[in-house]
Amino acid sequence: MDIKRTILWIIFSFSILVIWNNWQLQNEKSHKIFSVENKINERNKQLPTFSSVDKSDHLQQNIDSHKEELTIIENNVLKLTFSSHGAKIVKAELLNYPDKNKKPTVLVDSNDNFSYIIQSGLIGESVLPNHQSDFKLVEIKKDNNKSEIEFLSEKNGVMLFKTYILEDGKYNIKVKHKIINKSNEILNARLYLQIMRDSSDPSDSSSFYKTFTGMAVFSEQNKFQKISFQDVAKNKAKYTKNTNNGWIAMVQHYFVTAWIPQENCIRKNEVVELDKNKKIFAIRTIESINKVEPNESYESNSYLWIGPQDQKKMASVAKGLDLVVDYGVFTIIAKPIFLLMNYIFDFVKNWGWSIVILTFIIKLLFFPLASKSYRSMAKLKDVAPRIQSLRKQFANDNNKFNTAVMEIYRNEKINPLGGCLPIIIQIPVFLSLYWVLLSSVEMRGAPWILWIQDLSARDPYFILPILMMLTMIVQIKLNPTPPDPMQAKIMMIMPLVFGGMMFFFPSGLVLYWCVNNILSIAQQWFIIRK
Repeated sequence: MDIKRTILWIIFSFSILVIWNNWQLQNEKSHKIFSVENKINERNKQLPTFSSVDKSDHLQQNIDSHKEELTIIENNVLKLTFSSHGAKIVKAELLNYPDKNKKPTVLVDSNDNFSYIIQSGLIGESVLPNHQSDFKLVEIKKDNNKSEIEFLSEKNGVMLFKTYILEDGKYNIKVKHKIINKSNEILNARLYLQIMRDSSDPSDSSSFYKTFTGMAVFSEQNKFQKISFQDVAKNKAKYTKNTNNGWIAMVQHYFVTAWIPQENCIRKNEVVELDKNKKIFAIRTIESINKVEPNESYESNSYLWIGPQDQKKMASVAKGLDLVVDYGVFTIIAKPIFLLMNYIFDFVKNWGWSIVILTFIIKLLFFPLASKSYRSMAKLKDVAPRIQSLRKQFANDNNKFNTAVMEIYRNEKINPLGGCLPIIIQIPVFLSLYWVLLSSVEMRGAPWILWIQDLSARDPYFILPILMMLTMIVQIKLNPTPPDPMQAKIMMIMPLVFGGMMFFFPSGLVLYWCVNNILSIAQQWFIIRK
């Protein structure tokens, strides 16, 4: 059996996997989304059932026609802009997460090219305050570490107070919905919490790799469920609809918004496509309200997360909320890798050095297995001249050549597959670390040393990819030369292929591969000398 051919097939298969992932990205069409709240139609006075709201929401067919007023409140991590139309959040800026222009990242926004809005309101048998109604600002309270804003709208004798409470250092916002029934009839209504977004990719998305942008639902029944915009458009979305726990979310690379309703309250989750042409979608949870007698009140307390996919903080806010950091099929390996890196970071306070130390630990764990592999490679290098001689001797008879080679392997106690083990071991770890670096917001903007100021971005000067190519060439030189000249040429081309791919990969990933190669070279050189 030709060991080099086996290795080549492994490398080729891995390359196809990476290329296929990126081909899917390149062939996905982006959609230009126009403003979804720029037209007002005063003539629409019909009952705001969800069917009518769905059809008119993105056209801003307001029940009221007062001029929109914007109010801004903030803490030390969030800056929120509220609209008097619906007391909804029309803009959210993350102050501690700068974008490419060194300005705060805008997560929620509504403009001519993008639509992402957070809404809530009531629906019932009559026209009730909802996200299309006019709200008036009641008051704004501020103290040392807390900001509070309250809005009020009244329809048909039903008053709806919306109160948002922000605390310093927190991305979870407490939201109170207080309903007062001033009418003479029993109020039968439902409270909905909704997130509306178009299907466009985030502004910082890469042209080389694909991350998930879509919706998510969590419940005790079915745990975490991702919902793609494509599945919603095709009516193929599968998720938990009826529950009394969990949360709903809108997910994108590094960031998430999520409604966490109060527990033990019967509600229904829904995902809908509001506009097929403009690709506008909404996810909402609809909470059942007990009958509210005249002059009685009802209060619902929920939380709203607007911020980064910080696993520690999200896990403390709601069960399963940290699962929005999705590593896919590699979760079983990626999750422990992230936890270990996080543990190392607590000591070294640098994510780059955390990757270096992690690589040392991984090499140490697999040292016995890798040592056996390198010993097999060393023995193969010793018998390479004999195999080359046999190839010339049996140039016209492959069966005799293979039989003679296997006889050498048997006599010298060489495992022809032994050299494959280091590559086989590295591939799942490599792919898992790839998703950790790609999906963990902790890596976003995290510096290492000198020119590497963002481990989630590619090396700006391509120093690490070049170093990786050089270390791969050294490794190939330490391995036995393939008896087939064509295979030998292909082996020398592989560093260029992999190095070219690494030019576009996160620098943290290339750092791992470089350190891994250097440690492998040291280990392999020691075994060969021994």
